[in-house]
Amino acid sequence: MLPRARRLYSSTALSTYENILVTAPKPGVGLITLNRPRALNALSTSLFRELNDALRQLDDDKTTGAIVLTGNEKAFAAGADIREMQDLTFSEAFNTNFITSWSSTIPGVRIPLIAAVNGHALGGGCELALMADILYCSAAASFGQPEIKLGTIPGAGGSQRLARAIGKSRAMEIILTGKTFSGVEAAQWGVAARVFENSEMCVQAAIDTAEKIAVMSNVAVKAAKEAVNKSQDLPLRDGLEYERKIFHSLFGSKDQKIGMTAFVQKKKPEWSNE
Repeated sequence: MLPRARRLYSSTALSTYENILVTAPKPGVGLITLNRPRALNALSTSLFRELNDALRQLDDDKTTGAIVLTGNEKAFAAGADIREMQDLTFSEAFNTNFITSWSSTIPGVRIPLIAAVNGHALGGGCELALMADILYCSAAASFGQPEIKLGTIPGAGGSQRLARAIGKSRAMEIILTGKTFSGVEAAQWGVAARVFENSEMCVQAAIDTAEKIAVMSNVAVKAAKEAVNKSQDLPLRDGLEYERKIFHSLFGSKDQKIGMTAFVQKKKPEWSNE
């Protein structure tokens, strides 16, 4: 059952999928809910095919300014569907570039993506959550990369993003032992921006934040996201130069003029998103 907090601005699904639900809980906000409850939202190629399609559609939709990605109270995503990969050979995995599609679309989404994590976020589920721009979770959420217990390692970014989020030593301990960490620890370690008492509060807060973002200048939001993401790839000096160039470029946008003029005139800006 979905938390009551997800009252829909549009009660009709925006698109019809088998493994996910896509709705609009507030103006400008797209909500994607992983919907394989019997399998604890286990991730599969078919699920990611739908998820990637939904993300691209929302990213291209001029009326959508932010996206929330969530699961259910028991599981955000409890890992990959092991049955899909247990019999793969090296040549099959290598030649088909297996699992690449799981992490190739999200980095290219230009509007902000907020993960609202409740229950288990393990293996691929943890990796999926780490791909989000902002991560909220409930205190009872459980994160981890237990691939070592299956005789393998994370394959969709877990060893890289987790180490960047919590440091090499903690990431090593988690990945080498397969141990989990809680939602409270996720917030303490910087994995999550905020932690909430329960799943309803978590999802509602993610939707509220997405709504706040969606009413900002779409041009400025995309530019800000791009600049922050570059901080993860560039040395500080190069990052500062990149930020300054983006800052300068926004003086060519209509929304910079609208925003600063409204501030001087003590009015509310009416963004053109141009």
